[in-house]
Amino acid sequence: MSSYVLFGLENPLLDYYVGGEDATLQKYGLKSNDAVLASEKQMGIYKEACVSYGAGGAAQNSCRAAQYVLPPNSTVFAGCVGDDDFARMLRESNEKAGLRSLFSVDPSTSTGVCAVVLSNNNKCRSLCTNLGAANNYKLNNLKIPEVWSLVESSKILYVGGYHLTVSPEAMLELAKHAVEKNKPYIMNLSAPFLSQFFKEQMDSVVPYCDYIIGNESEILSYGEHHGIETKDVGEVALALASVEKVNKKRSRAVVITQGADATIVVQDGEVKTYKPNHVPAEEIVDTNGAGDAFAGGFIAALAGEHGIDYAITLGHWLGQECIKVSGTTLPLPKKQYPLP
Repeated sequence: MSSYVLFGLENPLLDYYVGGEDATLQKYGLKSNDAVLASEKQMGIYKEACVSYGAGGAAQNSCRAAQYVLPPNSTVFAGCVGDDDFARMLRESNEKAGLRSLFSVDPSTSTGVCAVVLSNNNKCRSLCTNLGAANNYKLNNLKIPEVWSLVESSKILYVGGYHLTVSPEAMLELAKHAVEKNKPYIMNLSAPFLSQFFKEQMDSVVPYCDYIIGNESEILSYGEHHGIETKDVGEVALALASVEKVNKKRSRAVVITQGADATIVVQDGEVKTYKPNHVPAEEIVDTNGAGDAFAGGFIAALAGEHGIDYAITLGHWLGQECIKVSGTTLPLPKKQYPLP
């Protein structure tokens, strides 16, 4: 029997750091603090010299963060990549983090890659993303025996909301398995636009969710596009938590992060707040990926069958470790956070 406890699914991307700073930004028509999907004219950026690289994509980041605190060989991540050097680099990066890459391969297109251009002494980052093969994951990729056997042996299932744009069918197949076997099923809201432009797909998955994670802008977008007439984050979370569940054996918890402000948790009609520890400004290097790291700590605690209070605490700790380094890779050697 496999030792994997966490199965993750979303869009695998490679973060590809490009030098040149302002000259590169000007060459490809990019802004210093922005995130765009690559146009045809910007595709050349992926041929620029690579300064460094690492695994990216929100849910993949979270699974790597979860592996950071879980025992070896605990996490596996599925998605679609191309047959190219970017896929090799992505697998290599995940292997270093201890995350097993369970990728389907589409040789007709390139691996999804996010070009990162740092400027202003690394304080500003411009992201230019080509989703490539990440867009091409299908339900039949999930049902391949090698993949599905790991779904069946995993204790907890985590899906990123961005996959609503790719294969909600695969997300629902995982969700139905979670209900059948009474496994925790966790979804991240991922981005405000998903509640607007992929509302139908999101609404098909939410009834299966035991845990929903998001930030304040994502939960407010959900409220706006579901006729919830309030800007109170807790009230919107209460409404989301009250959506009828398929699995009646588990209650639903909605977890809303607010950066350095208190995390809000709604469960069983109650609203609780958890204030994260203060991180001195001089220790903050890069806040990119902090939310992904929080989600990783949260799901790692649940995978270890710890309660929600500890899950929030571990999530806060990992998020704070993430902002002390540049990029989304947690510091090595690993720091130990004791399990209760």
